[in-house]
Amino acid sequence: MHDCDVIVLGDYFFDIIITGLKELPRLGADIFGDQLEMAPGGAYITTVALHRLGIHAEWVAHLGNDVLSEFVIRAAQKEGLCELLFKRHDIPLRKLSVSFSYPHDRGFISYCDGFDSDYPVEDIVARSPAWVVNPPLGGEKHIQDFLHAIHAAGSKIYLDSQFVDYSLDVPGVGDTLGLVDIFTCNQSEAHRLTGCSEPQQAAAVLANYCPMVIVKCGGNGAYARAGTSLWYSPALPVQVVDTTGAGDSFNAGFLAGVLKKETIETCLRYGNICGSLSTTRCGGASAAPTLEQLLAWL
Repeated sequence: MHDCDVIVLGDYFFDIIITGLKELPRLGADIFGDQLEMAPGGAYITTVALHRLGIHAEWVAHLGNDVLSEFVIRAAQKEGLCELLFKRHDIPLRKLSVSFSYPHDRGFISYCDGFDSDYPVEDIVARSPAWVVNPPLGGEKHIQDFLHAIHAAGSKIYLDSQFVDYSLDVPGVGDTLGLVDIFTCNQSEAHRLTGCSEPQQAAAVLANYCPMVIVKCGGNGAYARAGTSLWYSPALPVQVVDTTGAGDSFNAGFLAGVLKKETIETCLRYGNICGSLSTTRCGGASAAPTLEQLLAWL
């Protein structure tokens, strides 16, 4: 038996999101948007999206004594998130992202106080989750040792590439992917990893390393591949306001489907519903659906 469904790893971010920009930011220009939102981001988004879908998700969150950390803590408490694995530190741990967001994509300018955000294996093993989400991607031995310890405890691994600028040519990256049960990336990340510009081709290459690969293509839907089997699901036709956190919301939906033992087709649909709906409001978790809302769209 598992004490919780999912443990989510990853830093929080305090997101400042500006939408309605008429052009891209550039030096020497003062460019104004028409809407501003401040919202918790980073791993908070996936945790909240899972929680709203009725999944028992716990988050290993490193938080400081600064106002940004306190903002995220208050938001987590309001959502009713489990705080068991929150790590409070008596130093500032400011993690800030300013998002310039457009309907088709977004960019970030970010800042993080220096801090080694370790993931205590003993805490994860003690909670015995069914899945661990978003351990780091890399070729280092300590990462592979960490993944081996998660599997040894009876947990599975769901890893999103999270903007890491790696290719499969980097020593050890392929070996790390071989320790992952479900690997996800967006289309540009899949291109960087494999050199393939087409998502189906990139998925085929990545499927040689791990059992299940998902390539998220934003408004063009998502592909999943296992071995030689390929699935596709389109995105919802929604009015896009802000794409911040859409991939995190997709991950929550797909994994919720896996935990409910749905088919791959349905898991992809869960993911696309959650990812698409998340774009209809500013802030990654602002429009994360409940299970009832997801099933109504399904």
